[in-house]
Amino acid sequence: MQKLMNNWNQLSLVKRIIVGLIIGIILAVTIPEQAAGITIFGALFVGALKAIAPILVFFLVMSAIAQHKSGHKTNMKSIIVLYLLGTFLAALVAVLVSFIFPVTLTFAGSAADVTPPGGIIEVLQTLLLNVVDNPVKALFNANYIGILAWALLLGFALKNVPDTTKTMISNFSDALTKMVRWVINFAPLGIMGLVFDAIATSGISALLSYGQLLAVLLGCMVFMALVVNPLIVFVNIRQNPYPLVLQCLRESGITAFFTRSSAANIPVNMTLCDKLGLDKDTYSVSIPLGATVNMGGAAITITVMTLAAVNTLEIPIDIPTALILSVLAAASACGASGVAGGSLLLIPLAASLFGIPNDIAMMVVGVGFIVGVLQDSCETALNSSTDVLFTATAEFAKMRKEGKEIIINK
Repeated sequence: MQKLMNNWNQLSLVKRIIVGLIIGIILAVTIPEQAAGITIFGALFVGALKAIAPILVFFLVMSAIAQHKSGHKTNMKSIIVLYLLGTFLAALVAVLVSFIFPVTLTFAGSAADVTPPGGIIEVLQTLLLNVVDNPVKALFNANYIGILAWALLLGFALKNVPDTTKTMISNFSDALTKMVRWVINFAPLGIMGLVFDAIATSGISALLSYGQLLAVLLGCMVFMALVVNPLIVFVNIRQNPYPLVLQCLRESGITAFFTRSSAANIPVNMTLCDKLGLDKDTYSVSIPLGATVNMGGAAITITVMTLAAVNTLEIPIDIPTALILSVLAAASACGASGVAGGSLLLIPLAASLFGIPNDIAMMVVGVGFIVGVLQDSCETALNSSTDVLFTATAEFAKMRKEGKEIIINK
């Protein structure tokens, strides 16, 4: 048994996750009733990540700002530009694909129990109000915009305190990081429970009637992940982007796919940034910020679902209107974190651009909930893995300009 455990621990985390994934699928297909108890592993794994993420972000950002040395430049401006560019290009890709492969919907019912935002102003207002949220409430509700804002302010306020205080804050930050590593080591069991639960409870039968819609949604996300994002990386670092792209998808995207939570994946992303050797002052801010505003997957969902409704209702659409939709979808996606229900509840906002009644738009949201088993998983995987990808891209682009060698861990 000891030898078996040693061999297991020598495997990379990704290989162990794949083993857990395979076991979960086999159990869900063969003995779903007898093995139902393993779903607790998935709930515990996601719960632990969600629980530690807010306090981890708070202490990491506060520590990074308090100990930031004057003259030490971060790449936040470049990272934010990449976040916004990636989100807009995702919406644009969704528009182009929807024109080439138009999709119509069969409405399965409305989502009457949820309330969408009234307009883009309301979305942005909610986002801004989250900045000044009560700090304790922000930590409790995992409001990362509020957590970032208060951590930044407290970090600046602590810049002139004695080094002993800064050391204590840094020690807390390091201890939380170590706890995150402990939690992530349980990822194989967590993924096994999550994939078992997804297959045993939802299956794939409910998705078959929406195959074309799913194909367009997932096709856009795959195209962004494997074509557009690598192009963005190549333009910035001027070398083969795929080792970095594939590493981010493998070590961040897989866990995000099954947890379906950008917040839960923040500790995973920070661990990956540390492995890539990125600047802690930068990624401690950019990763939680990316979980809030870097929403390429959400922009794709909003755009594809809206244009599917437009096609179903046979509403004529021209290129300029489609471009406006791209901008609106990108702006809405950046504010999605402040809206209960995420990207799906922003569909009525985009649909209003074409004069689609709210009751019809909510039927589209109902369709979104049906395909959400796969759509939301892929959306989260794209969003979360891109947070690391763009943070690393900005860091490596800076190194290239300084003439330093770029080394990407395989």
